[in-house]
Amino acid sequence: MATTVPPETGALGRVYPVLWSWLTTVDHKRIGILYGTTAFVFFLVGGIEALLIRLQLAVPDGKVVAPDTFNALFTMHALTMIFLVVMPLAAAFFNYVVPLLIGARDVAFPRLNALSYWIFLAGALLLNASWVAGTPADVGWFAYAPLTERPYANTHSADFYVLGLQVLGVASLAAAFNFMVTIVNLRAPGMSLLRMPIFVWTTLITSFLIIFAFPVFTIAVTLLLFDRFFGTSFYVVARGADPVLWQHLFWIFGHPEVYILILPPMGIVSEVLPTFARKPLFGYPFVVFASAAIAFLGYGVWAHHMFAVGLGPVANSVFAATTMLIAVPTGVKVFNWIGTLIGGSIRMATALYFAVGFISMFIIGGLSGVMHAVPPVDWQQTDTYFVVAHIHYVLFAGAVLGLFAGIYYWFPKFSGRLLDERLGKLHFWLTFVGLNVTFFPMHFLGVEGMPRRIYTYPAGMGWELWNLVATIGAFVIALSVLVFLANAFTSLRYGQRASADPWDGRTLEWATSSPPPPYNFARMPHIEARDVLWHWKRERARRARETKAGEHTRIAGGAVDELDLATLRGERIHLPRPSIFPFIVALGIVLAATGFITSYVISAIGVAYLLAGLYGWAFEPAG
Repeated sequence: MATTVPPETGALGRVYPVLWSWLTTVDHKRIGILYGTTAFVFFLVGGIEALLIRLQLAVPDGKVVAPDTFNALFTMHALTMIFLVVMPLAAAFFNYVVPLLIGARDVAFPRLNALSYWIFLAGALLLNASWVAGTPADVGWFAYAPLTERPYANTHSADFYVLGLQVLGVASLAAAFNFMVTIVNLRAPGMSLLRMPIFVWTTLITSFLIIFAFPVFTIAVTLLLFDRFFGTSFYVVARGADPVLWQHLFWIFGHPEVYILILPPMGIVSEVLPTFARKPLFGYPFVVFASAAIAFLGYGVWAHHMFAVGLGPVANSVFAATTMLIAVPTGVKVFNWIGTLIGGSIRMATALYFAVGFISMFIIGGLSGVMHAVPPVDWQQTDTYFVVAHIHYVLFAGAVLGLFAGIYYWFPKFSGRLLDERLGKLHFWLTFVGLNVTFFPMHFLGVEGMPRRIYTYPAGMGWELWNLVATIGAFVIALSVLVFLANAFTSLRYGQRASADPWDGRTLEWATSSPPPPYNFARMPHIEARDVLWHWKRERARRARETKAGEHTRIAGGAVDELDLATLRGERIHLPRPSIFPFIVALGIVLAATGFITSYVISAIGVAYLLAGLYGWAFEPAG
């Protein structure tokens, strides 16, 4: 259909056209915006939970929250930051940027893409509805069975955990299959695998990680669901169950999940550094193969989380060796990033600040992680605040800094406006100082024996100073987020308008307008080189010099005319039709899950919605 043909609308579409357009959208760019804004809202929620935790621990014998509330806060904070912030923020970049990077007009399955977002939102709301119900998930983000069986967790807190993460897992799998097929099948002509941008590679590898890791977790929580609702005994030790079965299933998922969280920011950093160093990525093939090696080895290290369980010397030795081995491809990437900067013509933009900050902080987190490859060291540090410091250096000082690098880098493409660089640099330094003041003292607390997950501690333990310092640092981080919000809101309204290519970019997304049109590219590009946009710019400059044909069009800072949108001139481009059925299917899924907690009548209504949505989806014209 032509891009000018309006979609069919129902009564809601006629009364609330803006709301209807977002409910029915299948445009990968709008879905990326939905993912990003939703994830950032939950980033604020997770941050508030973290501040309450730190207030409780700021001084000995704290009484800010009750013990049960503290358990809920640290559980929901972890679940929020992992499943509702870092993963969906990465998904926002997948959705918005990947089709542009590979020269595609949309993803392979646009309605499945919309479904993944609506299921994600449904699962996030279901998980947080536990606060409203008065039984927030309080079993830890790991939810170790058999401690989550009915005799030990007899409220609905574990039920919200099981059902919320089941729904979120469906969303992640839907997105992963979609992007795997999109990257494999929809690349522009000439874009071979070794011409793909690194962020596309990390998206593809992350998709494979999700596809192979999440089913294991789905099985684990499904078995727990059957135990809790139907009286089975998969984790009931008194009936012969293995007491560490849950731990094996959880960590077989849980350690690849770490790389699901960190590989996309690594890809972002690999895009930012070459652009602002004005030179190609150093050792591109090695970065590609190192990313794949990290993913492969990530499935063979899970039991280093279980050294204190007593698996025996053989198992401990094997997993210690694989844990040390996985540091090798990670180190390769670090050296390639540093090599990209060496000898470059550096442009000190805020995105580069966050990218370099990511590298430095991830090194600290990685080094403390390699320490846990040694079982005697791990035994000392297990379940202490040293592990809390490690995971936050990887997933906040690492992943979140990388994601902010992507926000500053691609914000002009999303919005058509530039973020303020002065506020951006203030945001970076507040974040950088705040995270180190918060998380580095936790190493000392861990070495001094402070356990994880305790809600208070007596005076005289020697933990007072560093807990107070960490709490001050947490509020510095909160201040940095407020600076970013002020920057984003003012820039959206009053910021400098961005050209199509404000950074003199290397990749295809900078060859179209900011923000891009619905169809992305008027004419499909043909790829002749890895850094294709730089290649086109050099070719145009060379041709201009050879012909000496007067003053040619300026190319630095603007789109290249090979993809000039003005060439469209009435060409009819097929775009997918908006659809309400992904929203209906997601509503059916969350109602079916909610019925396990409220009433099976609700589940029956949810199944009816689900079947109706699938029926309408099956017979709806695709375009």
